[in-house]
Amino acid sequence: MSTQIQSALLPVRICEQARLSRDPRFDGLFFTAVRSTGIYCRSICPAPTPKARNVEYFPNAAAAAAAGYRPCLRCRPEAAPATPQRARSALVIGALRMIEAGALDRDSVAALATRIGVSERHLRRLFIEELGAAPLEIAATRRLLFAKKLLGETLMPVTQIALASGYASLRRFNAAFLAGYGKSPRALRRAPADKATAASTTLTLRLPYRPPYDFEALLAFFARRAIPGIEHVDATSYTRQFAFDGVAGALRVTQRIDDDALALAVTFPNPARLQEITARVRRMFDLDADIASVNAHLVREPRLRALVRKHPGQRLPGGWDGFEIALRAVLGQQVSVAAARTLAQRLVQRFGVEVAGDDGTRTRLFPSAETIADADLGAIGLPRTRAQTLRTIARAVCDGGVDFRAQQGLDAFVARWTELPGIGDWTAHYIAMRALSDPDAFPAGDLVLRKAVAVDGASVSTKALLGMAERWRPWRAYAVFHLWRSA
Repeated sequence: MSTQIQSALLPVRICEQARLSRDPRFDGLFFTAVRSTGIYCRSICPAPTPKARNVEYFPNAAAAAAAGYRPCLRCRPEAAPATPQRARSALVIGALRMIEAGALDRDSVAALATRIGVSERHLRRLFIEELGAAPLEIAATRRLLFAKKLLGETLMPVTQIALASGYASLRRFNAAFLAGYGKSPRALRRAPADKATAASTTLTLRLPYRPPYDFEALLAFFARRAIPGIEHVDATSYTRQFAFDGVAGALRVTQRIDDDALALAVTFPNPARLQEITARVRRMFDLDADIASVNAHLVREPRLRALVRKHPGQRLPGGWDGFEIALRAVLGQQVSVAAARTLAQRLVQRFGVEVAGDDGTRTRLFPSAETIADADLGAIGLPRTRAQTLRTIARAVCDGGVDFRAQQGLDAFVARWTELPGIGDWTAHYIAMRALSDPDAFPAGDLVLRKAVAVDGASVSTKALLGMAERWRPWRAYAVFHLWRSA
C-alpha cells in the first residue's frame, strides 16, 4: 500500500485487531481487501478470516475499488455506516459534500475544481493524498454502492435505480455492475419486484450508524423547534415536508428495532433526488460520526468527562436547509426557543412557498431567499433591526456574498458571515454548527455555555472559555451540546 493511502488510514495495528475480533465499532472506518480473492470487505465480514499476509487495508471503499478489488457480496460494503470524512483539508471535505450531492453525476472533475477554486490537477492530488482515491473513483464507488443498496433494500425497477444512483443511462449502469461485481444488476437482485409495490413512490431505506446513538435526544431537540405544517416530531419519529423544483415530497425517520440503523421512508416522484435526500438526512441526524473517537477525545477533559459518560450517544443535530437554519438562528436571538418557533411559523404562513404534491394537494414550505430579500417582515411581529438582518442575509445569499459550502472552512465561513450587519460571532458559529454540521464550531459567547463551565458559581468570560475549549478541538461542537444538555 502506498504511503499516501496509509496517511488516510487508521493505524494498521488497530485495523488488524478490529478485523480479527470483527469489532463492530470499526465497521465502515476501514475496509479489508484480500489479495488471493480480489475482494474487499467490512471489518465485520463473517467469511473465514484470511491470513495476514494476504490482507491489505484501505481507508474507504473507493480506495479499495481503485486498487482493483470488488465489493464482497456476503458482508455488503454498501450496508456499512458511511466512512467519516477524515480528510485533512476543508477543501476536500467540501468537494466530498458536492460529490455526495451528485456534482460528478452531472459534470466533470474540471468543473468541480473550478467551483471550488483550484486546478483539476491539484484537486486530484489532494484526493489521492488524503483519501487514497481520485474524485472520479470516489464518485463511481458511491454510485455503485448506492445502486447495490437500492437493489437489496427496495423493489424499485432497475431503470429507476440507475437514475436514482446517478447513471446517465441503463447501458452505463449495467456496465458498471459487470465491472464492479462481475454480475448484472438483475442477477444480484434478491427478490423479483412486485409491480404494484415497485410503482409506489414511497421507499424505505436503512441508514446505519455506529453506536452508541441517542436518537431520543435528537428527537427532543427537533421537537422543540419543529415548525407546524413543515415538521412533526413524536416519541418515535421525525417527519418533514420538502420540495425540489416546485414538487412536494415527504420523509419520515424512525429508529429500527434491534439494529444499529435508522429507517428513512421517502415519498417523492423523482428518483434522481434520492441520493441527495439521503445525504441531507444523514447529516441532519449525524449518522456518519466516528463517535468513539469523539468521546475518547472529550472524556479526557475533566469538565466534560461525566457528561460524555452519561450521554455517550450525543450527536450533532443538523439542519435540512442552510438558509432556513440561518434565518431561524436570527429569529432565536434574545428570545426563547418557543418564541423563535412561533416567529418561524408566522414567517412560513405569510411568505412560505406553495408547492404541489402528486395528489394535487398544496403545501406551504419555508420561504426562499428571493422572497425574503424584499419582504415586509414587520408584519409578523419582528423588531425592525431583526427584520433588516433577515433581509440582509437573504440578499447576501442571492448575490453569493455568503453561502453554505463546506469547503470554505470554519474560519472563512465565520469571517464572511460576521461581515453582515446583525450577525455576530455566536450566530455565525451556530449556523456553522447546524447548517454545515461543522464538528468544531463553537459559539463561545453563549451565556449558557459560560455558566455550564462555571467555577464556584461564577461564569467564565468568553475569552477564558475559548482558551479552555482549545483542548476540545476538533470536536468543540459536541462539547457544546453536552454542556447545553447538562444545563
